[in-house]
Amino acid sequence: MGQLHLNQVKKFYGHFEVIKGVELDVTDGEFVVFVGPSGCGKSTLLRMIAGLDDVTSGDIIIDGARVNDLPPVKRGIAMVFQSYALYPHMTVFENIAFPLRVEKMAEDKLKARVEHAARILHLDQRLQQKPGMLSGGQRQRVAIGRAIVREPKIFLFDEPLSNLDAALRADMRIELAKLHHQLQATMIYVTHDQIEAMTMADRIVVLNAGEIAQIGEPLELYHKPANKFVAGFIGNPKMNFLPVTCKSVTEAGVEVDYKGQTALLPVTPRDGVVGRELTLGIRPEHVQLGGGDISLTIVPSVIERLGAQTVAYAALESNAGENFCATLPGSVAIRTEMPLVTGIRIADCHLFDEEGLAFERRVELTDIDMELLNPTAPA
Repeated sequence: MGQLHLNQVKKFYGHFEVIKGVELDVTDGEFVVFVGPSGCGKSTLLRMIAGLDDVTSGDIIIDGARVNDLPPVKRGIAMVFQSYALYPHMTVFENIAFPLRVEKMAEDKLKARVEHAARILHLDQRLQQKPGMLSGGQRQRVAIGRAIVREPKIFLFDEPLSNLDAALRADMRIELAKLHHQLQATMIYVTHDQIEAMTMADRIVVLNAGEIAQIGEPLELYHKPANKFVAGFIGNPKMNFLPVTCKSVTEAGVEVDYKGQTALLPVTPRDGVVGRELTLGIRPEHVQLGGGDISLTIVPSVIERLGAQTVAYAALESNAGENFCATLPGSVAIRTEMPLVTGIRIADCHLFDEEGLAFERRVELTDIDMELLNPTAPA
């Protein structure tokens, strides 16, 4: 079993509150990713679960047992850090076997566990080599192997791929996803990279300033962000935000005005928002060439050609100089400083109030979207 419950967990450094009453349940076998910007508290929260940092208040419960006062070795966890932390004078076999030797495990059982972990991680031909002979990805797999042999209840990963180059990171993401499928173990993974979070997680915990901004499956956070922070953090490139004014509220939704263009957003209406400044959100991939329900003429200052896609960045006066981003087809014939007419469909838009909270969208998702958002729902 590998169930985790965090009950109003808080962490203070002096008078500064770093973790602000986090409440979270992780089920057995789940892959949960903590994601957020630098300084949001994600690594601190992981270290408290591991027992490396003390909890100021609240409870950490693993498989029904409160572990606040237990040392890391007694919690049934294994942690993989950003740094490989391998012993350079030891072979791969001895690096993986090290925690078992500390436990004084019998040699035959130790050998079987190390060889089993090495096979899973494709290191069985490297067991007699030393870390200096390995690539960065292989070294990280050795560090993961050292965690596997302990057979922990919960694996904890603290940005384990940060030291790898982009291509190797992509390969290791796939390897970690395969590893989770093979082991069926509970895994909690910390990263600042939302692409890692979206591609590996069963559920994502988005942290902001020591608090949980939203918890959900990757596509749930993409399609239905609870607030402006999550909307801007999940997705790459990030969501565009445009200032709009609420003109009216009806049963059909909220009518907004952007620079003289009005449109009715299919969102759940609220009282008291008429005349107020709201924020319209549109993802770059939903910006289209030509007109739309709302049209914008942009002058790209930077164009990134990525092959299948072309990404254009432009500054909008109405947006306090913040870049407006459009992800367009890769073959589109555009140039910097050339005016470009783009448009957005209201059905693709998100709406946020003055506090940054999202209006509930009345979107019609496709059958595929619904299946991904609710994989256990009956057909």
